[in-house]
Order: sequence, then C-alpha cells, then structure tokens
Amino acid sequence: MSQGVVTTWWKSYFAAAWFGCNNNNFNLNANNNLNNTNAGRGIAQPRGDIFLRMNMYKELCSYENLLLAFKKARNGKTTQKYVLEFEKNLEENLQQLRAELLFHIYRPKQLTTFILRDPKIRKINKSHFRDRVVHHAIYNIIGPHFEKSFIYDSYANRKGKGTLKAIARFDQFQKIVSRNCTRKAYVLKADIKQYFETVDRKILLRILQKNISDKMVMWLITLLLANYKTIFPNKGMPLGNLTSQFFANVYLNELDKFVKHQLRAKYYIRYVDDFVIMHHSQELLEAYLVAIGIFLRRNLALHLHPLKTRIIPFERGTDFLGLKIFPHHQLLKKKNLRKFQRKFADFCVAYDGGKISPDTVYDFLESWISYAKNANTYTLRKKILQRFEEQFFKEIFTKEINRSLSRRKKK
Repeated sequence: MSQGVVTTWWKSYFAAAWFGCNNNNFNLNANNNLNNTNAGRGIAQPRGDIFLRMNMYKELCSYENLLLAFKKARNGKTTQKYVLEFEKNLEENLQQLRAELLFHIYRPKQLTTFILRDPKIRKINKSHFRDRVVHHAIYNIIGPHFEKSFIYDSYANRKGKGTLKAIARFDQFQKIVSRNCTRKAYVLKADIKQYFETVDRKILLRILQKNISDKMVMWLITLLLANYKTIFPNKGMPLGNLTSQFFANVYLNELDKFVKHQLRAKYYIRYVDDFVIMHHSQELLEAYLVAIGIFLRRNLALHLHPLKTRIIPFERGTDFLGLKIFPHHQLLKKKNLRKFQRKFADFCVAYDGGKISPDTVYDFLESWISYAKNANTYTLRKKILQRFEEQFFKEIFTKEINRSLSRRKKK
C-alpha cells in the first residue's frame, strides 16, 4: 500500500484497528513470520504477558512519542530543508507514520551515502529524516531499559558521559593503580578492527531478543537492520545513525559484562570500540588480552586490531580519545590539532559565505576548548581565542547574552 493511500484512510480506520476491532481483519504481521497469536488482530489483548508486550509497541507508536522523537531528530538541524518540509505538515506526517507503524506497512527508505574526510576517510550512511524520527521513537522506549544494564564506565553516546568524563576517569584510575606514581603500572590499550563494518547483525538480534519480549518491537528493529543490507550485504552497521550508535553499545555491553563479571577487571573504561584496562601486573593484563581476544571471536565475531592493541607502562603515555596521557600531564595529539584547525577554517569560510550563523562557530569552538583544557594547551588556546575574537569582534553571541542575563538575575 502506498504512503499516499495511507494518508487518506488512517483517520477512518485508526481507532477500530487500534482497539482490536476484528470486523476489519487487519493483519499487523502480514509480511513477516511473527503472527503466531491472535494479538495480530488489534493491539491490546487482555492476556497478561501479551498485553505487557503489546503495551511496549503501543507506547512506541503513540503520537506523543513520535512528536518527542521528531523534536530530538530535529535538534541542531532546524534550518535544514528536509526538516522544514516535514514540519510544514507535522501532524499529518506523524499520524501517517504512526499508521504505517501500527499496521506494519512502514518501510525505511534507502540510506544515502557520502564520504567524510576528517582527516581519515569515512563512509557515512544517512537515513531519511522520517526514518530518523522512527530511530528516536525506538530509542525513547527501549533505551532507558538497556541503559540500566550498561556498566558505569561505558562513555560513548550516553547522557552524562562523553570524552571529557572518560578522560577524567582514566586519570583517576591511573592514580589509583600506580598509587600516585609510587609503583610501576601498565595499561592494556585496545580497539576492535573495523568495528562498525563487522558487527554481526544476527548476533545483535539475538542479544536484543534476550531483552525485548515485544515481538512487534523486534519486528521493527529487524526491519531497520535488514535495510542495512543495501550498504553492508553480510555484516555491519552504518555510521551516522542514532540506532547504530545505540546498538554499538548494546553489542559491546556483552564485552563489558565479560570483563567486569568474568575477568573481574576493576579499572576498565570503554568508549565505543576503544577500551583500556589498568593494573600493576603486566602478566595479568597479558592474560586478560588473550581471554578478551577469544571471547570476542567466539561470542561476537569480532577481532582486536593487531596494530592498536598493546600493553604499555604508564610512564610511556597512552593514546586515548585524542590525547597522549602521561601520569603527570596530557598532550593533544598533533593529528587532532590539525583536524581542529581544518574544521575551524571550514567553519569560518562557511560563516563568511552566510551558510552558518556565528552561534554555530561559537558552539563549535566552545566545545573544542572544553576538550583541549584536558591537555597542556594554555598557550595554544589563548592564541586560538585571540584569532576568534579578532575575526568575530562585531558579533553578539546568544550564549553570552544568556550568561549575562543569568548573572544579572543572580545579583
């Protein structure tokens, strides 16, 4: 059934199908193998466990959840043409999307691919905006459940975490393990070879099924993962999607649990596929490395990167999240500084051409300065801020106005 047809009939049949009216005989699972029970006719069934499972999908498809998902998908992109187009008929578009989800006729559009040089060449696969709304709708419902199962020291793509917190935690662990540099200690530094390209989607589905009993939620997730086949025929997930970032954490949460509960490694930090374990015993870290390599191969079909996995004494410094971290100081890696300088120059050109607002440049610089403060970069930051002030001295920035107003209120 075409999307245009959906727009015309959802208002008349919506309520009947949602509350289980059998007269219309709508089969929610017509195109899949999940229709094992009478729950396919209408959503809510008055049987204990099935009702609970259906409630999850009902909440996912609610107009309130889709509206919240739209707002999250729109965040930071309010001026983009595709966002403005969707927003023009917002209620109609969300109700149509809701109807497609409820009647299992929703199909994600093909991903678009573009190359990002940052400076490493990356292939980014972007979902259509309405599909990104669905990604957020899924995450709104299942994300909090999985969040409870994630370990504390997993720092990527999680609220209240991020690179700055991970770096601070590294510094804290380093001091504890070395007893404030009074004994020799080591760090096992590792990452996974071509992680996003080699994630096994079948294994991912099995992990998700252990935690999600709602068959219709699983149908929707399976549909999204199947859409990746156009880019990755056998294995892999695309960079650039919320669901990919979330599923990346779900997948490697299996490794986190193994390291924390089976190996009982105390000083472990993971950021996406980049992880470290600290200990004063080099021999124990070597044993951890062997065990982790076996676990990844057997359970997740992944492999450690042979050139980026090693055990290093603290005093030699550890490359972690763009910094070279030593016991008493931290340096910004040269390639990261070059990356920033290129980006900053691109932002300035875009600003001069009227393509972005001065607030966009301000936000970018503020974020980088916060990150660079972790390293010994006082003189460098001073020079960059001076350049910024010289180029943007005429501009008034929203954040500075808000801060000024906030200070006045406090007085």
